[in-house]
Amino acid sequence: MHTAWLLAEHLSHANPVLEGAGRVLLVESDAALAQPGAHRQKLHMMLSAMRHFARELRERGVEVDLRQAATLAAGVRAHRAAHGALEVRVLEPTGSRARRLAHGLPGVVVVPGSLFLTTEVQFSAWARGRKRLIMESFYRDQRRRLGALMDGDEPVEGQWNFDRDNRKKPPKGLIPPTVWMPVEDGIDAEVRRDLDAAALAAFGHDGPRRWPVTATEAEAALADFIANRLPAFGPWQDAMLGGQRLLWHAGLAAAMNIGILDPMTMVRAAEAAYRDGRAPIGSVEGFVRQIIGWREYVHGIYRLREGDWDGMNALDADRALPALFWGAPTEMACMSDAISGLEATGYAHHIERLMLFGNLQLLLGVDPAEALDWFRVTHVDGHDWVMAPNVLGMALFADGGRMMTKPYAASGAYINRMSDHCKGCRYTPTVRHGVDACPFTTLYWDFLDRNRGSLGTNPRMALAVKNLDRLDSDEIAAIRDQAAQVKDAFSA
Repeated sequence: MHTAWLLAEHLSHANPVLEGAGRVLLVESDAALAQPGAHRQKLHMMLSAMRHFARELRERGVEVDLRQAATLAAGVRAHRAAHGALEVRVLEPTGSRARRLAHGLPGVVVVPGSLFLTTEVQFSAWARGRKRLIMESFYRDQRRRLGALMDGDEPVEGQWNFDRDNRKKPPKGLIPPTVWMPVEDGIDAEVRRDLDAAALAAFGHDGPRRWPVTATEAEAALADFIANRLPAFGPWQDAMLGGQRLLWHAGLAAAMNIGILDPMTMVRAAEAAYRDGRAPIGSVEGFVRQIIGWREYVHGIYRLREGDWDGMNALDADRALPALFWGAPTEMACMSDAISGLEATGYAHHIERLMLFGNLQLLLGVDPAEALDWFRVTHVDGHDWVMAPNVLGMALFADGGRMMTKPYAASGAYINRMSDHCKGCRYTPTVRHGVDACPFTTLYWDFLDRNRGSLGTNPRMALAVKNLDRLDSDEIAAIRDQAAQVKDAFSA
């Protein structure tokens, strides 16, 4: 009999390495806990999830070796030494660094496969021969293959995508519903004591724990989302409201990413809500697209281009990450609110990540490697496979357009349209330069000016560059001067 080694991303009873295992190994790595800038709540969630899963296994009569070690490799070596150098099996890790580690450890057998809905072989077969790997095309094939929101061979209601009905500007006074919260137990108290004793230089605030760490908790959180937030998810999925963290989002990516929630369980629950008349098609389709479309696409792209992510920097960005991303004060109301929320929860929804965090990093010209590290360690769902495509391929355009057809650069006007932040901000979103100029707006026009040569040939950016060309030389000079002042202030 072999030992089943479970990484923190594989905490599922459906993990194939559990079959026939004589015991289970879980390693709490000191090196992983000590990652610079790691969010305190992410560390708590991961340790709590591992310890809760160990308890579940023991309650099923499985022998569990839950051990602390300096590194994952040291933990595996110590386990094999204690149990007679037996074979250790691990499900293939999602991240390239963990995968290299697993393949290089003596006595460890890496079992092919994953807890995703799409295998590497399936994604490679879909990608083969295509000039561009368009997510929408992949998503429609996924709908057909998985039978999600289909009426026979056709999409329900005869339409694949309901984006036109979604992503609306939030009206004044819009209040999101309350959100399910887990109840901490003795394991959480033990984790908190251990983290306190370790005196880690972690980012963010401690609990109470907000995120599911067991399958039972994840199912409760899913049921709460389906009943209370899914019906309005579509219209407000891109909204940003001051002081509100989850809004109408599910907040279940971290649960899927550690294995305690099956993606198809989420899809079928949302589909049932549509067919039962509890949620409209626009909201359900938008949510299903995030699960079987975007999530699976991002994982597939990560694996397909795995050797390309390191050093990716098509725009030659080289500025250091500003201190405001680590909680330094800022007068930008949108950034202050979003970073405060991230500190408090370890979470920011996709528009905050893309159009606030990523957008500012793109416009400033932040080094993509530094930006990627920040996203990976500060977010509760920040695995390598999640963040490399989302940050390098989408937010920072560091791949030069291989993944997305345009940079997601935007001025303060977009933030004003999709949030309530600008009303209370000391900056004016429509002003390009001067004391009242919004840093996003100044930097947006500076970004266009700085990259007009490459962006002018991009069909989706040509209009923006033409708008830049309508500005006279004095206006351009004023924007350049203002942008230099903004960048200096961020660097101070």
